[in-house]
Amino acid sequence: MIAPRRLNILYVSHMPASPPRFGAQARINGLMTQLSRRHDLTAVTLADAEFDADECRASMQAYCRDVVLIPNPNGKDGMSKRLLQLRSLASTQSFERQQVTVPAMQQALDRVLQSKRFDIVNLEFSFLGRCNFRQAPPGEKLPAVVVDSHNIDYELIRQYARSGSSLLRRFYAGVNWRKLRREELATYGGADGVYLCSTDDEDRLHQQVPGIRTTVIPNAADVDFYQPRPSDPPSDGKTIVFFGHMSYVPNIDGVIHFVRDIWPRIAEACPDAKFKIIGSNPHPSVKELAGPRIELTGFVPDLRPHLASSAALVVPLRLGGGTRLKIVEGMALGKAIVSTTLGAEGIKAEPGRDLLIADEPQAFADAVIQLLKNPDQASAIGHAARQLAVEKYSWGGAAESLEKFYHQILEARA
Repeated sequence: MIAPRRLNILYVSHMPASPPRFGAQARINGLMTQLSRRHDLTAVTLADAEFDADECRASMQAYCRDVVLIPNPNGKDGMSKRLLQLRSLASTQSFERQQVTVPAMQQALDRVLQSKRFDIVNLEFSFLGRCNFRQAPPGEKLPAVVVDSHNIDYELIRQYARSGSSLLRRFYAGVNWRKLRREELATYGGADGVYLCSTDDEDRLHQQVPGIRTTVIPNAADVDFYQPRPSDPPSDGKTIVFFGHMSYVPNIDGVIHFVRDIWPRIAEACPDAKFKIIGSNPHPSVKELAGPRIELTGFVPDLRPHLASSAALVVPLRLGGGTRLKIVEGMALGKAIVSTTLGAEGIKAEPGRDLLIADEPQAFADAVIQLLKNPDQASAIGHAARQLAVEKYSWGGAAESLEKFYHQILEARA
């Protein structure tokens, strides 16, 4: 085994990691922040129009030696995105790959990789997998390439093809997921290693790419930041919370499903109950859900007071993969959680002790009603959840496991 040593790591992503405002950012930010304590990090990332480049650069420079942000001319919502999606139908490449195909990105990678030797190139997601990462200064060894698979993304798009909200969306996803599958599996197969969020995704990947070197690095939480504080408001006993990036399709589908199919049952049994939806960039279909007892906050700078004052956190997801940061962050804050089986996939929690699991609308509503009417039970579940988060789902522990994986890959190459 190679003795632990300080590594030069290049992080490559199609989005900046910081400041973290949704799940994918939180994962990258959490791991990079912890790894930077023992290793030297450089980042080369694209930045869509929604990001403030100066803010992102300043935030990432807190743990990176160098940060290179490249504006993504394809990273715009509205009509320009729709036109790119339309053009992608006639292309052999997926929409996701076309969206991140930016010549300036490869030029920046060439410049960085040829000027400094890196031990590891850590690629976030597979979308940029077409880029050339196998470069080094003259006479130096080429870096190992490791991919962080936040989801098996083509499987996520295939779910949309089966259960999209409209015939047009299902048709588009049905065309796109096959292209993405070819690209994604090629990226994984060409890498020296892949780390995934859950054993379920790891098993799925091994079925498609036998013999690939993998490990599981679960999503985690900053358990020091996300913890109950004396200064936070106490639970009001009546507010149910969902939080997440509200332009993300699984979150959109989840809250619409909750409001239409589950919430009426809760509202009838608990007349004082309220539902709060927290998250940036809410889709128009989500905005339509707001009402007298349903609050839509948009982005909030600090989740902790909102979660502390709530009676329970709900995760009514029907689409998606990986593991949900909203669950581990809610657990770290000591909140009782009701989730679908899919929502809690990959979380090693005991139903009934660490959280409640329900899939059918009536069963989900009954679980929420149970917590609203039994605050002592909600408190006990929240306490157990906090203990589990501290023991198994801290970013410090996740980063140590990733560091071991890096060294295993470097040893195998040596």
